[in-house]
Amino acid sequence: MKKLIRSFGFAFKGIAYATSSQLNFRIHLAATVVAVGAGIALHISASEWQWVALSITLVLVTEIFNTMIETLVDLVSPGYNEKAGHIKDMSAGAVVIAALFAIITGLIIFLPKLLLLINHAA
Repeated sequence: MKKLIRSFGFAFKGIAYATSSQLNFRIHLAATVVAVGAGIALHISASEWQWVALSITLVLVTEIFNTMIETLVDLVSPGYNEKAGHIKDMSAGAVVIAALFAIITGLIIFLPKLLLLINHAA
């Protein structure tokens, strides 16, 4: 049981490192707060929450993987290396793909509700 608890400690230490060292991770966390707040305010359905949760998870996980890959590449290839650069670029590209998925999902879920709210208020 002690090992299990300690492993969670290491996991939270990793999340804390990503939060403290990566501006983009903090930006994604802020977007998470906005999305959750909008979901609560707009009373989205359980299935819509599942899509929002999936989007948030994909973005945060890919951002952490991107950080892991960039750190590892810097460790094994401290000098300039074209292939190392390609690896880092592809890793960042994965985050962009996940973020685009999240944005599209957010637009599909939130835009109709926001437009209805705006039209109703006018």
